[in-house]
Amino acid sequence: MKSITREVIANIIPAIVVEIMLLIYNLADTFFIAQTGDPFQIAAVSLAGPVFLVLISVGIAFMIGAMSFISRTLGAGNNERADNIASFCVWASFGTGIILAVIFMMFLKKFLILIGASPDTFDFAYNYSSIVLIAVPFALFSMTSGGIMRAENNASGAMKGQIFGNMLNVILDPVMILYFNLGITGAAIATTISIIAGSVYYAGYFLTGKSSLSVNIKNFRLNNGIALGVLAIGIPASLDPLLMSVSQMFVNSMMSAYGDMALAAAGVAMKINQIAGLIAMGSGQGVQPLLGFCVGAETWEKYRSMLKFALKFTVSVSLVLVALCFIFTPQIVSTFLDEPQAFNYSVDFTRILLTTAIAFGIFFIFVNALQAMGAARASLILSICRQCVFYVPSMFVLNYFFGAYGLIWALPSAEIISLVQTYLIYGRIIFNPNLYSE
Repeated sequence: MKSITREVIANIIPAIVVEIMLLIYNLADTFFIAQTGDPFQIAAVSLAGPVFLVLISVGIAFMIGAMSFISRTLGAGNNERADNIASFCVWASFGTGIILAVIFMMFLKKFLILIGASPDTFDFAYNYSSIVLIAVPFALFSMTSGGIMRAENNASGAMKGQIFGNMLNVILDPVMILYFNLGITGAAIATTISIIAGSVYYAGYFLTGKSSLSVNIKNFRLNNGIALGVLAIGIPASLDPLLMSVSQMFVNSMMSAYGDMALAAAGVAMKINQIAGLIAMGSGQGVQPLLGFCVGAETWEKYRSMLKFALKFTVSVSLVLVALCFIFTPQIVSTFLDEPQAFNYSVDFTRILLTTAIAFGIFFIFVNALQAMGAARASLILSICRQCVFYVPSMFVLNYFFGAYGLIWALPSAEIISLVQTYLIYGRIIFNPNLYSE
C-alpha cells in the first residue's frame, strides 16, 4: 500500500501545483487590473473569460483524450501505437486552435454583445479577447503536450512547463498593466506572451528527445481508431468546461441585469471558488494516467486502491482549504474589489458557492476515474447532465424567484444533484470492469 501511496502522491502533487499555478495565472489578471481602481475592467475580464474557456475546452479534449488513451496503450505494451496517438494529439490540437481563433475573431463583437457586454464594458472586453485569441493555438498545444507527458509518467515535467508560463505571466502583468498603464490591454498582452513562451518549453521537450514518445508528423494517424479513441474520451471530458463556459455566459448575461457591480462580484466569486476546486482537479488529473495504465494492464485491485487513496486525499485536503476560504472570504475579496456594493455582493456570492465545493471534488475524481477506464458514454452523460439538465434550468428558476442570489445558488444545487447521479453511475461501472467501454 505504501508504494501505491507514494506513486499516487508523486503524480498528484505536481498536478495540484499546476492547478495552483493556473489559478495564480487566472487571478493575476484580476488582481492587477483591480489596482487600476476601475470595476468596469474587472467586469470585462469576467465577460471575456468564458470566450477563452470555450476555446480552451477544445484543448482539454485533446489533453484528456491523450492521457487516457496513451496510458492505456502503454499499459498494454503497444509503444508504436502510443507514438501515433501522441502525434495526432499534438498536431490536431494546434491546427484546431488556429481554425477556432480565426472563427471567434470574425464574430467576436456580436458574441460579446450576446453574452451581456454593456457600453461601459464592451471595449475593454473586446480588446482583451482579440489579443488573447492569438495565443489559442499555443495554449491548446501546451495543454495537449502536458497531457502526453503525464501519460508517460512525467508529471513533474508537465508541472515545470506550466510553472514557467504562469510565472512569466505574473511577472509581466504588473509591468504591462501598471508600469506601462495599459490596463486590461496590458493583461491580454502579458497572457499571450506567457502562453507562447510556455509552448516553446513543451516543443523543446519533444524536439530534444526527452520524451519516450515521438510526435513526429510522420507518426500522425487518423485511421486505425486513433482519432476516434482520443475524441471518444476527450470530447465528453471537454464538454464539462465547455458547457460550464456556456453556463457562465448565461450567468453573466442574467447577472448584468442587476448592474455591472453585481457582474464584477460574480466574476470574483467564481474565481475564489476555483481555489477550493483546485485540489480536486489536480488530484483527478494526477491519478488518471495511473488508473489508465492499470486498466491497460488489467490490474484492477491496484486501480481501486489508487482511486480510494485519491478520494481520501482530495476530501481531507479540500475540507481544510474550503474552511480557510470561508473564514477569510472578506479578506480575499478585498484583494480584488473595494467598491462597497461589489464587495458585499462578492462576499455573499463566494460563501454560497463554497457550500458545495467538496461535492465538486468528489464528482471530479469519479469522472476522471471513468475517463481513465475509457467509459466514454458515462462521462458524456455526466457532463451533459451537470451543466445542461441540472445547472442551466436551475439558473432560470432560482433567478426568477430569488434574483441575483438565486442565480448564484443554481451552481451548488446542480453540484448536489450531479454528485448523486455520479455515485449511481460509479457504483454500476467501477465495480463491474467489463462495463467500462460502454
